[in-house]
Amino acid sequence: MTIAARWAVAAATAGIALLTACSDDQGSGGVSTIPRASSAAPSAPSAPAGDAPDLRDPETVATGIETPWGLAFLPDGSALVAERDSARVLQVSAGGGAPREVYRVPGVSASGEGGLLGLAVAKDFEKTDYVYAYHTAADDNRIVRFKLGSQAAPEVIFDGIDKAGIHNGGRIAFGPDGMLYAGTGDAGDRSASQNPDDTNGKILRLTPEGKPAPGNPRAGSPVWSLGHRNVQGLAWAADKTMYAVEFGQNRFDEVNKIEPGKNYGWPEVEGTGNDSRYVDPLVTWTTDEASPSGAAIAGDTLYVAALRGERLWTVPLGGGDPQDELSGRYGRLRTVAVAPDGALWLTTSNTDGRGDVRDGDDRILRFPAR
Repeated sequence: MTIAARWAVAAATAGIALLTACSDDQGSGGVSTIPRASSAAPSAPSAPAGDAPDLRDPETVATGIETPWGLAFLPDGSALVAERDSARVLQVSAGGGAPREVYRVPGVSASGEGGLLGLAVAKDFEKTDYVYAYHTAADDNRIVRFKLGSQAAPEVIFDGIDKAGIHNGGRIAFGPDGMLYAGTGDAGDRSASQNPDDTNGKILRLTPEGKPAPGNPRAGSPVWSLGHRNVQGLAWAADKTMYAVEFGQNRFDEVNKIEPGKNYGWPEVEGTGNDSRYVDPLVTWTTDEASPSGAAIAGDTLYVAALRGERLWTVPLGGGDPQDELSGRYGRLRTVAVAPDGALWLTTSNTDGRGDVRDGDDRILRFPAR
């Protein structure tokens, strides 16, 4: 939806009809991988050397979760997990024990790829108790915040992001600058991604109150970058370099280095275009090898959770080829995140209607830091 319309009136349509584009993890694949490690990788790691997670022997911290999507950590080291279809927010302890429902987000309209999606914990949570959620509602996608421990209705801080059965985006995260970033999808309308006055197919940068953040490329606009198809992974390195992962159409999924105001090409380019008008990705994979959702950085490595690819990709930010880990071991992988203690948490997504459900699914795995 255009930014002007978003501020003028509430979203009036209940969705956008699906186009001929395939859904995010059903691409045709069949093209060889083209790994392209960044030539402008950050010089500083995001965690001390030696703190890389040990991927050999994970701990299972939770089982029996229905379509987990968002994952965010509280100051005490426990995690909040969003169930996409039930709209429940669960608290999960690193020490194990049954997940505990701590909030249920009202007004969630779960259909197709929509529902309760990303979660983020406020930087000043110990003072405000605020938790943020990106979710699909009756007429749009929106960002709300609520106080953990309260059953009061959430506060809508940003709305009017067009919804559809596919390409709803949904990842939110606070950046090193304290601003709230959100990855949105094109909701099946390719033209939205290239329209700077539309909030779909973008990365947005907002204040914690949901206003366009100061210092954005266009004053008064929430848009940080454009030309995206469906961003579902956001991560920052120690030097504050921002990375995002997004789904391709039929050919290439992408890892991008995100810079303010830059255009990442969709739908004019899928993968590497060698066109000066658009930023080429640092890494591409075929859609059957990835369909990347979550992203996290530990040390000097970017970890990318793959849905259709059913593996965890490790991308060395200092140079070198990406490597796949855990291939086929746990099925579809949705979200990856680094806990306060340096451990890597990983969620499966086999109960989302596209996976082969295994005993105990969906589960959350924890890989301790070495």
